[in-house]
Amino acid sequence: MNSNGSVDALKRRRPEWSPWLAVVDEVLREAATSRWDAAVPAVQRPEDPSLPLLSGRSITVDPAAVGRLLERLTRIAACGGSPKMATLRAASTGGADAAAILTDSICQDTGRISRIAAASGADADAFQAVVALVAVPLLHACNRRWASSIAGSWVHGYCPVCGSWPAFAEMRGIERSRYLRCGRCGGEWHAQILHCAYCGTRDHDEIITLVPEKPGLSGIVEACTRCRGYVKAFTTLQGCPPATVMLVDLGSIDLDVAALEQGFTRPPGAGRTIEVTVDAPAAPRSFFAWNA
Repeated sequence: MNSNGSVDALKRRRPEWSPWLAVVDEVLREAATSRWDAAVPAVQRPEDPSLPLLSGRSITVDPAAVGRLLERLTRIAACGGSPKMATLRAASTGGADAAAILTDSICQDTGRISRIAAASGADADAFQAVVALVAVPLLHACNRRWASSIAGSWVHGYCPVCGSWPAFAEMRGIERSRYLRCGRCGGEWHAQILHCAYCGTRDHDEIITLVPEKPGLSGIVEACTRCRGYVKAFTTLQGCPPATVMLVDLGSIDLDVAALEQGFTRPPGAGRTIEVTVDAPAAPRSFFAWNA
């Protein structure tokens, strides 16, 4: 299932989502290219084995490329017809610090993003929604390069590549092996059965299953009565491609609604705070720089 086909299917099912799906489609098209691969450093395991692979890394990207992506996403979102999204026209001038925007997007730091939105006159929620997508192409490139280096002993509930909370779980094959999936980098990691990804409880009495009564819904909700968190779960023969994780998450919103109605939530922000340094490429030295 390719990302474009999945977007089209979602548009048919949810035509009212078409403006936002146009933004998602654009970022997934960008993530499918190899343009961001050169920015991914060689894999290096952090000294703290509980830290994601991206933590503490220095990434060199072309600020102009980041700025162009942000400009495209804000322009598409601003044309969607929503009053909040329309305010993004003020934020799509390219005046923001591209490296800072990408850093905040990677680290899911909303503080500075809110200040940039306020300074430009854009709606903070709308701007944050778009900025959250700016890092997706780079994160997908990181996952492509680092996926084979994920430690088999990883037992944490957050993504071993970028530190995000899982978008959903997959119960694969006849063995029903459980994997968690990241909606930002598309990554996957093995997870234990009857184990809360958020608070880590293994008390079977505190892990419950919600089966929505609405006809036609596939999947269930695994919820924790201790922390009130939940994860959507799907039974499948194989894991979905990284490019479709975000779309599967969006397309199963009815399960989110069912969980919210029962008082369960998905924690905001990242599962593990990380520090990342984003730099611009060094300017080429002049042949006569020594004589300056």
